[in-house]
Amino acid sequence: MLVDVRDLSKDYVMEAQTVHALRGVTLTIDAAEFVAVMGPSGSGKSTFMNLLGCLDSPTSGRYLLDGRDVSRLGANELARIRNQKIGFVFQGFNLLARTSALENVELPLMYSGLPAVERHARARRTLEAVGLSDRADHQPSQLSGGQQQRVAIARALVNSPALILADEPTGNLDTRTSIEIMAVLQDLNRQGITVILVTHELDIAEYASRAIQFRDGRLRADDRSARPRDAKTELQSMPAPEDETAVPAESAA
Repeated sequence: MLVDVRDLSKDYVMEAQTVHALRGVTLTIDAAEFVAVMGPSGSGKSTFMNLLGCLDSPTSGRYLLDGRDVSRLGANELARIRNQKIGFVFQGFNLLARTSALENVELPLMYSGLPAVERHARARRTLEAVGLSDRADHQPSQLSGGQQQRVAIARALVNSPALILADEPTGNLDTRTSIEIMAVLQDLNRQGITVILVTHELDIAEYASRAIQFRDGRLRADDRSARPRDAKTELQSMPAPEDETAVPAESAA
């Protein structure tokens, strides 16, 4: 298994009050699973994802990532784990506005010690894998929302992570573009990459093979689907898209 969470809890002290954001969560996620994480605001899903992404440490319990207990690692070691094992995709893309797509994808490699030539080559291969080889020199303001999210996915992939954490990756996209992004994530999952996706949209969760739901800091449901929706098949039955247009520069800044 890739993710092994045991009695995981997270408390936050706010003024004189303790907020129990996560309460004794136990679950496992195997390699190459596609899992949707759902729940209302304040349910604990974001806290859970922050812990899985080694962005925070639990108050109690254990988190084993690929067999290693990362629950009590220090900040430097957690940063190393994030860079080597985990790719992040965000709703707002989080691209550098005045930097090319290629340079955005290269960013995680800056800490790897790779020569510049190898960094460029790897970033170009990754952009090609998400269908953007012809946009490598474009800045975010010259790309549509869907293209920007593909750049963000390429950036998440460039270090060959075992796990991709996607936080509302379709939240800023129209219906067709959302399905296109889900097709990319499903393709990556079929290649053996574990995908964990936070979404509040039930129709987006239906592309995952497993859906877990949080409420009041507890895991309330864990359901599997033998036949999740197939994004590629749905795209084939949709009308041909209009030419993608760039988003306004101020939107990408």
